[in-house]
Amino acid sequence: MDIKLESYFENKNLYELALTHKSWVNEHPRVRESNERLEFLGDAVLEFVVSKELYQRFPDKEEGYLTALRANLVNTINLSEVAKTLNLGAKLYLSKGEEETGGRENPSLLANTVEAIIGALFLDKGVNTSEKFIEKYLLSGIEEKLAKPLKDPKSLLQEYIQAKGEKAPQYEVVEEVGPDHEKWFTIKVTSNGKALAKGEGRSKSEAAQEAAKEALKNIAK
Repeated sequence: MDIKLESYFENKNLYELALTHKSWVNEHPRVRESNERLEFLGDAVLEFVVSKELYQRFPDKEEGYLTALRANLVNTINLSEVAKTLNLGAKLYLSKGEEETGGRENPSLLANTVEAIIGALFLDKGVNTSEKFIEKYLLSGIEEKLAKPLKDPKSLLQEYIQAKGEKAPQYEVVEEVGPDHEKWFTIKVTSNGKALAKGEGRSKSEAAQEAAKEALKNIAK
């Protein structure tokens, strides 16, 4: 059943803007801008709402657990699944070239669009409506996530990369500073020879997780 997403909106222009990919703007100049600014806003609203919900729902859990659970809820793969539930791929304004190369099924593009929808809802109806939307389509999956081992950023990144049929990401120490008892590491993560992101930490493991976290953010842009 096709969910009538537009029924959430009073401002239909915001709804259309949220569905407008930058490739469409290139083919239709001076009609409207892309959804990138809404995506930026929606990302912040999503993180706030999910963080608040997890903080309140799990008063006995440490920060690391809450961070891992949040990452499992708002990662690119999960957001793209929400987009499929909402049938966003069919609704997107894309260029012909983007459509021909599979843009309507692209996980990153779909995840970005979900964030843009959230940003548009926030501007149109405020935080309460945005929160209800996030609760319905994202937070309803918490129990399912809790039934499985939580995946850390490295696991999530590997899952995403391998889902595309590519080799597992590679991690390389690019800088190591400080005395032995107080080392600080910088690690670069790459895939198919392409640098995805860098991360820093007090150990190689921590730096690698930070690099994976940044890579997931970059993939979702």
